[in-house]
Amino acid sequence: PLLFLILSGFVNAQPIFNLGLKAGVNSSKISFNIEDYTSESIVKAHFGAFARLGVGRIYVQPEAYFSAKGGELDQNVLNTVTAFNYKTLDVPVLLGFKLLKGKTVDLHVVAGPVFSYLTSSSIDENEDFSKEYFADNYMGFQYGVGIDVLFLTLDARMEHGNNKLYSDAGINGKNQTFMLTVGLKIF
Repeated sequence: PLLFLILSGFVNAQPIFNLGLKAGVNSSKISFNIEDYTSESIVKAHFGAFARLGVGRIYVQPEAYFSAKGGELDQNVLNTVTAFNYKTLDVPVLLGFKLLKGKTVDLHVVAGPVFSYLTSSSIDENEDFSKEYFADNYMGFQYGVGIDVLFLTLDARMEHGNNKLYSDAGINGKNQTFMLTVGLKIF
């Protein structure tokens, strides 16, 4: 009986198909496994496109967007040691679920892996850090919450990268990014 109930829910469920554009701001930082330094966040931007494919309340949301990220490392409160800046092409593949489904407003949660490819990088170099130790690509995980109002979608997400963004002789760095995004559904 339970299997019949689940299958009948999918048969009667509305298909989901959306394509759209998105843009927003992100606050990112790079944290290192060195105790002498404190990681500080910087604010940058991102823009790109998304799709939603699913049935009923469940969907898959692949995206592709360009993002500027980075961070600063401080050795003490008065002295900024190093600034990291890099740009990526990010490709998350998110699983979404609509918590509340209304006629004009939906509340959703998303989570899934993100694959990031560096397109440029720079470091205010000193004797401890060099841009040659940036990875060409890395993987992370995103999760967040959002709301859809008619043809607009608003999202707040966290992204946690793995320890492979920057790696040099025992110094490992990973990114952490908080994102606020506005999307426009075209279809």
